[in-house]
Amino acid sequence: MRKPRAKSLQIRNFILENIKAHPRDIARFTANEFRISRTAVLRHINKLKEEGSITVAGSTKDRHYELKPISNETFSFEISPEIEEDQIWRHIIRPLLMNVPEDVLRICEYGLSEMINNVIDHSEGTKSIIHINQFVPRLEIMLVDDGIGIFKKIQRDKDLSDPRHAILELAKGKLTTDPSRHTGEGIFFTSRMFDDFVILSEGLFFSHNEPSDDWLIEQNADVRGTTVAMGINPNSERIIQDVFDMYASEEFDYEFSKTHVPLSLATYEDENLISRSQARRLLARFHQFQEVLLDFQGIASIGQAFADEIFRIYVRNNPDVEIIAINTNDQIDKMIARAQRFNTS
Repeated sequence: MRKPRAKSLQIRNFILENIKAHPRDIARFTANEFRISRTAVLRHINKLKEEGSITVAGSTKDRHYELKPISNETFSFEISPEIEEDQIWRHIIRPLLMNVPEDVLRICEYGLSEMINNVIDHSEGTKSIIHINQFVPRLEIMLVDDGIGIFKKIQRDKDLSDPRHAILELAKGKLTTDPSRHTGEGIFFTSRMFDDFVILSEGLFFSHNEPSDDWLIEQNADVRGTTVAMGINPNSERIIQDVFDMYASEEFDYEFSKTHVPLSLATYEDENLISRSQARRLLARFHQFQEVLLDFQGIASIGQAFADEIFRIYVRNNPDVEIIAINTNDQIDKMIARAQRFNTS
């Protein structure tokens, strides 16, 4: 059989990598990307169907494409202190991933081990299920438990105002309900190692996507317990140590000293960030870091009191914490500059 040309491989890889996000318009999306006809794209789609990489479902009006699993494995375990996450990885999960490159394997081992450990120590559940799905361009790991729900658990144990506040705290890192046994780093780093990371729990859907660094919170149907889903391209060039180094101090002592906080997680529906109380909730635990990247992506404006609380009062009282604003617009820049102008310390 003749091998496809480099351009054809590029087009087919693009289809495989984007079909999950564009199941109904993948032909148009690909045609626009490569400036070729829709008919030409359909020839590539049909070839992928023949190879068994994708499937088509639905009638003409509802036609959509899906990745076809190479393998699909599921197993469960009873949650108890006797369960050891490294044994689950070594004897059950690792043998299923024989053709996965070493660097991606390390990411999977880290992420799954951290999530299983969280289930054992924090879920308060009785049973957990692990799903492993492998596709040509994608590896998916899903962990489900029947416990209290991660956001509800954090809200209760940390005395937070509501479950959404728990998501903001998780995104900062160094959050744990059991500091004697955990550092609170597992979810922070796992969410940044995988291409996409999702938590669904008790009516809330939280997701983070790399490399675009998109964050999302949505209301979802009430589902008891917690579902964590992690996805990565088996050919990803991401290296686990690089992710750790991004948030380490300049002395490269591996200390988790930097964090990235998306302000979009601090908003509720269509409310604006205007008050000092909103700022104080945001600033909680910033003292645990040397550097905080405050990401204003998706934020149109902020209030004077909100800016003053962060960039004048907090900065003045916490000189060891450097707050760096990123993805700002003109309005936000002016508010920050106004607050800094009055900081006489």
